[in-house]
Amino acid sequence: GFIGSHLTESLLKCGAYVTALAQYNSFGNLGWLDDLPHEITDKLTIVCGDVRDSGFLSGVIEGSEIVFHLAALVAIPHSYVSPQSYVDVNVSGTLNVLECCRKIGATRLIHTSTSEVYGTALFKPISEEHPLQAQSPYAASKIAADKLVEAYHRSYSMNAITLRPFNTFGPRQSERAVIPTIIRQVLDCKCEKLLIGSLFTTRDFNYVLDTVNAFLYAGSSDNLALGGAYNAGTGVACKIADIIDIVFEITDQKKEIVV
Repeated sequence: GFIGSHLTESLLKCGAYVTALAQYNSFGNLGWLDDLPHEITDKLTIVCGDVRDSGFLSGVIEGSEIVFHLAALVAIPHSYVSPQSYVDVNVSGTLNVLECCRKIGATRLIHTSTSEVYGTALFKPISEEHPLQAQSPYAASKIAADKLVEAYHRSYSMNAITLRPFNTFGPRQSERAVIPTIIRQVLDCKCEKLLIGSLFTTRDFNYVLDTVNAFLYAGSSDNLALGGAYNAGTGVACKIADIIDIVFEITDQKKEIVV
């Protein structure tokens, strides 16, 4: 995936031996792992499978010291249509990862959560003390996964940390995200107008390598309380209207905006 491929690349550049799990498909497509520079992949093992298969997963995790768990269904709109699949992947999949880590005695597990678990902000900036609000089946599945990680830490003393990235952007991101959507429409000569939702929605945007640095820190630092959840963000709110103005300036383009 988007963040996972950047994390894999950064770990390899740090000299780590990495086993990366790519979801199996009949096309032999490894996602963004296909685009990693060949000169850094000599310490990379790629395994195709599914996080929902506990027997398969135990063989993948065996021998690993640090486990970064990023496997998830993430598209919020689709979670309204197919909530069961989100429970299967995000909740049961996380349970499988936790059980495997517990059995092999992994040194540390970094579980990926999301800022979506907070719902609409009750106060800003959103801190780790903000109440959890499930405003979509996706958010509910991630809250459940977070609580499973907390339970395994409390029940089995598992060395686990939950990381909650805010809105990550950068190379390899799909157009389901707002910044790539804006850029594509602005650069596409077939788009006479820029179609967008509310101009005044605010988000905490983080460049993908900054998010990756948060993962690396969570995986190596002794300064974080195990079992806890940590936000990865700037603490700065940015309006969508401002993002559009920046893209207009960088591309030297200007289009009519249709909300």
